[in-house]
Amino acid sequence: MNKIMNYQESIDYLLSQLPMFQKQGNAALKKDLSNIKSLCNWLKHPQRSYKTIHIAGTNGKGSVSHYLAIWLQLMGYKVGLYTSPHYKDFRERIKIDGKLVCKSIVKKFVSKYKNEYQNTNERIPSFFELTVAMAFHAFQKEKVDIAIIETGLGGRLDSTNIINPILSIITNISLDHTHVLGNTIELIAKEKAGIIKKNTPILIGEKQKLTTPIFKKVSNKKNATLSFASEYISSDKNTFTLKKKKETVVLKHNAAYKTKNITTALAAINLLEDILPAFSPNYKKLAKHTDKKLKDWQYLGRMQVLQTKPKVILDSAHNKAGLNSFFQNIEKLKFNKLHIVLGMVKEKDLSDIIKLFPTKAKYYFVQAKIPRALDKKLLQKEAKKHQLIGKNYSSVKQGLKAAKLSAQEKDLIVVVGSIFVVAEVV
Repeated sequence: MNKIMNYQESIDYLLSQLPMFQKQGNAALKKDLSNIKSLCNWLKHPQRSYKTIHIAGTNGKGSVSHYLAIWLQLMGYKVGLYTSPHYKDFRERIKIDGKLVCKSIVKKFVSKYKNEYQNTNERIPSFFELTVAMAFHAFQKEKVDIAIIETGLGGRLDSTNIINPILSIITNISLDHTHVLGNTIELIAKEKAGIIKKNTPILIGEKQKLTTPIFKKVSNKKNATLSFASEYISSDKNTFTLKKKKETVVLKHNAAYKTKNITTALAAINLLEDILPAFSPNYKKLAKHTDKKLKDWQYLGRMQVLQTKPKVILDSAHNKAGLNSFFQNIEKLKFNKLHIVLGMVKEKDLSDIIKLFPTKAKYYFVQAKIPRALDKKLLQKEAKKHQLIGKNYSSVKQGLKAAKLSAQEKDLIVVVGSIFVVAEVV
């Protein structure tokens, strides 16, 4: 008799039984798309039943994805959003109109997979492959009009790369996951360019000297119209000008990196006016409701204020470009002393990244509860070579607790270095 698991059993199965990159690193990655193709064939290709927008890039995917989802919802579309990883709740990965996918869809999908697919197929999909298939299925079941699909890692071999989107977006390229994607900007750009599809518009968020020739070459080969966000939008802090419409949009935000991401998302909205029939965005409505909608859609882990006295900020920046941007934002804030709760994963070029951290700060070295986490004592030892001084703590929560006890009311505490570190205190 086929068993229907309850929700917690389903989550336990997903997190413990399947290969998972967050826990195992490279061992969980596949060299091709055969598993996700097999899963979608079993599900009768749910991803073909609605329009999709595909987003890749080193940094900014989450911001651009959320802004686009919010704005399309404001324009009357039923919107699905797939992002990764999650912080607190697995269902953060799959949202429909800002709400987490319902538990019944998760448990029925996992039970169906175990009772049908697993019993008749020798393939063992990874955690990510199965959750991508679950998202495609959920969006079909909930009858979304359009789904925003964020890649997990890379692009060419990412499990999301079996969709045929109406628009592809690459936010930017910098060095990250070099052990998987390549150790140069050019090699990483080639992997991200793998999402460019035949006869499908491609939007690039940031025009970069080393990546532009690669994107031009691939888009020409695939007859994909190539655009850059700067061709559509100019920005000055919170003010964004739509060049072709000569209209301005004011969108308040708390971080310089969001200017780039909002520029990319607004450029995408401009492009969609030529792609979607009868799509005519109301930019005043968009500006008025974006801030509230970001909260409704539960966009976590980026310049997130956990408390105010002392101020505690959580940020998932974990690579060179992301950390540079993060500390530029921190420098603009007013505070007395800086406290940094810091943890990382093993694959990072630690000696290169650690140089980005300020010496005028008190450090609390921690280790997330995943196998890939860098040992807190090794992190502390390497940091000390660069005059970053502090103690190590038994957990992320203990490190944050120590920082709160040490900090004065006008000090600033930041938790940074890894998505998985932030996830334990978000």
